[in-house]
Amino acid sequence: MALGSSTSNKKVIPGALQALDQFKYEVASELGINPEYKSGYWGNISSRECGAVGGHMVRRMIAAAEQSLAGQGAQTNFRAGFPQEPNQNQ
Repeated sequence: MALGSSTSNKKVIPGALQALDQFKYEVASELGINPEYKSGYWGNISSRECGAVGGHMVRRMIAAAEQSLAGQGAQTNFRAGFPQEPNQNQ
């Protein structure tokens, strides 16, 4: 990040960072991405591969939200449809 810049990318749920990281690694593994990411450093992974991981994560999160809204109605808390473990809604 550039000097003096800040980020507004804050997590709504404080414990979500660890779950999202686990979810990211699971999706990367499913896509057969170069296993160098397992060290925690993604600098050797291409932009295309990183984008594929993020895209698949978003698709799965949207599917979970839609499933939750369809099953419980739009008036309920839609976060209930997101799994505690990322691999429950496959």
